[in-house]
Amino acid sequence: MQRILSTRYPTWSFNLSMFLLRIGLGLLMMPHGYDKLVNFGRYRGDFMDFVGIGGTMSLALVVFAEFFCSLFVMIGLFTRLTVIPLLIEMSVVVFKAHGGDVFGKGEMGALFLIGLMPILFCGPGKASVDGIMGK
Repeated sequence: MQRILSTRYPTWSFNLSMFLLRIGLGLLMMPHGYDKLVNFGRYRGDFMDFVGIGGTMSLALVVFAEFFCSLFVMIGLFTRLTVIPLLIEMSVVVFKAHGGDVFGKGEMGALFLIGLMPILFCGPGKASVDGIMGK
């Protein structure tokens, strides 16, 4: 009982938690990016232009974030850097595409947004390429 109520934790549990968070969020995000990657031609015609660069370029940035950055987050390579495009994209999804409706249509984006923030703040943990390289 005392161990359950303790606020102290071993280093291995932090590293395991960050590993599970990275793998889980990456695996859940990648299918969205993969679908947009393989169906790029179908999506580019009516994709939202959120910063005035055109729907095609916006879609390319979303594919980069959702697929490639998710892959890098999963393996833990340049983790803090690659989580930034995902945070920006999820912010656009929640606040622009879904009008800030975090309890309705924007709920999934808000969950990703909240889940990615600890990775930015805490880093990937030791069970990552960054951790192995000593970054």
